[in-house]
Amino acid sequence: MSTVEALQDVLAAEHAAVHVYGTLGAATSLSATPELYERVSLAWTEHRARRDALEVELRGLGVRPVGTRAAYEAPGPVGSPDEVSATAALLEQRCAATYAALVAATSGPRRRAAVELLAETAVTVLAFGGAAEPLPGVGGA
Repeated sequence: MSTVEALQDVLAAEHAAVHVYGTLGAATSLSATPELYERVSLAWTEHRARRDALEVELRGLGVRPVGTRAAYEAPGPVGSPDEVSATAALLEQRCAATYAALVAATSGPRRRAAVELLAETAVTVLAFGGAAEPLPGVGGA
């Protein structure tokens, strides 16, 4: 996989994450589950920033960034706080897989940045109650 292909895959995952976190945010409550609401809100903000930075990076490479789809399905149920957390962890695991592929497809500063983002994503998996993995993003979610 080329670096550009890996960047496009990560961007596609970030588009999905932004959309799905919007759904997860709508399924949480600041008054009933303030910690979960804050974690979801923070994750949404982080994924928006990553998405925007990836679009800028791809344009800087002279590449048209992959666009967003009309809709995305949450990778799990969102009816209860526990379901929201589990779905968020699964979403982060999926993003981690694309960051792991980006690490493999790059070198130098781009790889270092990808490793940092992979680590941040792995920590977010844990924040939502997901399991720790020896090689985040490689286990396959």
